[in-house]
Amino acid sequence: MSEPAPIFTARLSLEPLRPETLEAFVSDDTGAADRAQGRVLPEDFLDPADDFFLEVQLGRMRSRPSRRGWCARVIVRVEDDTVVGHCGFHGPPEDVGRAEIGYTILPVYRGKGYAVEAARGLVDWARSQGETVVFASVSPHNSASLAVVDKLGFRKTGIQIDEIDGEEGVFELNVSESDPS
Repeated sequence: MSEPAPIFTARLSLEPLRPETLEAFVSDDTGAADRAQGRVLPEDFLDPADDFFLEVQLGRMRSRPSRRGWCARVIVRVEDDTVVGHCGFHGPPEDVGRAEIGYTILPVYRGKGYAVEAARGLVDWARSQGETVVFASVSPHNSASLAVVDKLGFRKTGIQIDEIDGEEGVFELNVSESDPS
């Protein structure tokens, strides 16, 4: 199975996280994670509370290797090859029930528009794959992420209770009618 292609934006490359990278993170072996990914990942790349995220992503990558493009990615700033965060989809739409994006920018790189740019790249890629609606779920207390979905034109369509994160607003963007760029 070939490696999914990166998604490129003006300043970023959204590179697929490899299953071996996630396996190493699950085993708390950051050196092996760096080797598997082929780059040094910052110490704060993943929060220790991300173990559930890692297991779910790894399970989805293993169950549908041909759909890995719909999983987690490393956000790399192209100008200097710096890892600034991670993003991606919760998984293939047929597994998750919808094309849902997520993104995390490392604290030192926040406030520079990287989350908006990465999210826009994911939305554009989902559209290119034939999706007509893209979703995001955001905590009502996450003002930065709320600003991202607002800037991209998502509209709030509901509320859900996430077993890990608690209450979240559900946001939708109809990509068949609009161009978020």
